Amino acid sequence: ASMRVLAVVLLALLSVPGAAIATTETPAPTAVPGATSAAPGPPLLEWEVVSRRPHDPEAFTQGLVLGLDGRLFESTGLFGGSSGRELARATGEVLRIRTQPFEEFGEGLALVGDELVQLTWLSGLARRFEVDTFKVEARHRYEGEGWGLCHDGARLVMSDGSHRLTFRDPQTFAIEGSVAVSVDGQPLERLNELECVGQRVWANVWQTDAIVRIDPADGRVTGVLDLSGIIEPHPAQSDREAVLNGIAYDPETDTFLVTGKLWPELIEIRVLE
Repeated sequence: ASMRVLAVVLLALLSVPGAAIATTETPAPTAVPGATSAAPGPPLLEWEVVSRRPHDPEAFTQGLVLGLDGRLFESTGLFGGSSGRELARATGEVLRIRTQPFEEFGEGLALVGDELVQLTWLSGLARRFEVDTFKVEARHRYEGEGWGLCHDGARLVMSDGSHRLTFRDPQTFAIEGSVAVSVDGQPLERLNELECVGQRVWANVWQTDAIVRIDPADGRVTGVLDLSGIIEPHPAQSDREAVLNGIAYDPETDTFLVTGKLWPELIEIRVLE
C-alpha cells in the first residue's frame, strides 16, 4: 500500500477520541505523528472477502469468538438489550441466548476451556458461563471499564477503551500485568473488541474501520487492516453507533469472521501476507 494511504489510516487511528466516525469517505492525506521516512509505521495488510453470511441487524455486537469445535458465540450490548448468544455460522440464526439484567451493558467475550467469560461496560462485573448450558458458573469483579476480551491460551487479555491492554489470570481474573499499545511511540487509544491469535492480539479501534495487530510483548502495532468499503452501504451512515466491532479467528481456514454493531452481515476475510 502507498505511504499516502497508510498515513490516512494511521491518522484516523491517532486522532482524538470521538473525532473519527466510521465512514467510506477518504480524508485528506496528512503526516502521521511520530512517523518518519526511517520509521514509516506499521504496514497496511492486504485482505480479501471469502464469504458473506447473514447477521442479526439488531445485535449490538461487542464480542465474537469461535470455539475449537467451530461453534460461534457472540456478546451483545446496550442497557436492556445485552446478551450472550450462540449463532449458526452459516445463517446467523440465534441458536441460544442468555439475556442480561437491564442495568448491565454486555461487552467483550472470551472462551476459556468449556466456559465463556463476558465483560460488562460499567458494572465492573465479568460473568463465566458454561458453553453448553449457559449456566453462570462464577462472577469476577474488576475496576474500570470493560471493553474487549480474548484468551491467548495462558492468560486473558482485556481492553478498557484506553491505550493499555491488561493481562489477567483466566481462572481468578487477577491482574498479571499490562502493556501500553503504540504506533511509532504514539499511544493508540480506543482499543475495543479483541482476538488472540498465536502470539498476537488483533483489536478493533472504536469508531474506525480499522483492526490493528499488536505484539503484546511490547505493545507495538505491527500491522493495520483497513476494512473501509467492506460493507455497502456502511451502516454507520444511518446510525453513527453502527461501527465495525467483532473479530473471530478460524484456525481451520486461517480466516477471520468480522462484523459490526447492528450490521446485517457476518463477513469472512483472509489476510494476505
